[in-house]
Amino acid sequence: MGFDDRVAVVTGGGQGIGAAAVLDLLAHGARVAVLDLDVAALLQQLSAMGHAGSCCLCVTGDCTDAAVVSAFFDRVEAELGPVDILFNNVGQSARERGGPFAESEEAVWRFVLEVSLLTAMRASRRVAPGMKARGYGRIVNMSSDAAFAGDVGLADYAAAKMGVLGFTRSLARELAPHGVTVNAVCPGAIRTRAHDRLKPEVLAQIVAGTPAGFIGAPEDVAAAVRFLASDEARFITGQTLLIDGGRWML
Repeated sequence: MGFDDRVAVVTGGGQGIGAAAVLDLLAHGARVAVLDLDVAALLQQLSAMGHAGSCCLCVTGDCTDAAVVSAFFDRVEAELGPVDILFNNVGQSARERGGPFAESEEAVWRFVLEVSLLTAMRASRRVAPGMKARGYGRIVNMSSDAAFAGDVGLADYAAAKMGVLGFTRSLARELAPHGVTVNAVCPGAIRTRAHDRLKPEVLAQIVAGTPAGFIGAPEDVAAAVRFLASDEARFITGQTLLIDGGRWML
């Protein structure tokens, strides 16, 4: 499942699932570009692993800023070449600003929709024409099993992530005749820095509600992304893959 110097972009790839995907793609031969607010930890990992700057471009920037995103893709194309693989990983819930919908604020909804849905649309709009013209491309969008479970306190996030699925299906149908696949991954409980802030009793509840009986690792998601980005997945498009230990089953 090698990538033979294909160019991949990972948004929000500075840590967690995004960083795991970056390292996985690099290990399988891709040249990778990353856009994130903080890439310091990833740069340390890359340095420790001996990855040269010629195979990984790390750019500090806000994925919700259209001008920053445009400049980033200009640089990627100039330094690495046309984008073959796009992993729209960036996104988050309202976190500390979250809570019951009846008490929520529109400004928070707009933030969640921007970072979790519009970033995927914006980046995809940038690479889709080139992929279509070249007759090849892989787009993998980050959703969440929260879109299906509808967890209390995550109404805006669930709406954004279900929006990602609708976008994925529509774009997949549009680009399929041109050799471009578009799929979505929906992680459940994955051990990231966000989980480190949860109380032990909350983590215990999550584990109890997961048939597999444990919390997944970022590498579990990265492996699925790698497959969907590979040539072996050429006949898979418009699909939603839940990576949640069986918490929700389609």
